[in-house]
Amino acid sequence: MDNLELKKYPIGKFQLPEKISDQDLDRHIKTLKDFPGKLKNLVAYWNDDQLDTQYREGGWKVRQLVNHLSDSHMNSFLRFKLALTEDNPTVKCYDEAKWAELQDSFSIDIKPALQILKGLHKRWVFELKSLTNREFTSTFHHPEQNRDISLKESLAFYAWHCDHHLAQIENLRQEHNW
Repeated sequence: MDNLELKKYPIGKFQLPEKISDQDLDRHIKTLKDFPGKLKNLVAYWNDDQLDTQYREGGWKVRQLVNHLSDSHMNSFLRFKLALTEDNPTVKCYDEAKWAELQDSFSIDIKPALQILKGLHKRWVFELKSLTNREFTSTFHHPEQNRDISLKESLAFYAWHCDHHLAQIENLRQEHNW
């Protein structure tokens, strides 16, 4: 893996496990529970110059990453709720790169996104802890991927997503000795 690829995927690309055990689910839920605090501890006191630094050449600025996390996790939470209340609903896709170029991602302070993540993850984790094994097999249809995705799989992906973006930001911090 070259340096650019390592900066892009510091923990590697998401690999869907063949089986997701109850212990895996618990670990993924804990990742979601701990994520908002970890992210806040990492970037809450960064200045504008730090927040406006790209985590890699050609990549988003840290400010965009934080706002992307808020956008992405809101979408995922809604997909979970749809899958739990409808029979394999087709979810709406969105262009995350275009969303990252909107002013609320590109230039706003990160505090609102951190607040959203804190409240959203509290609700998300509360709901996840109440699910039965059968409910975790609920699915939604993702039209861009043209396949059904179970909540177990989506949870595994979003736990990876948390760790993936934290690692990108942590690597930037280490690279600049911040």
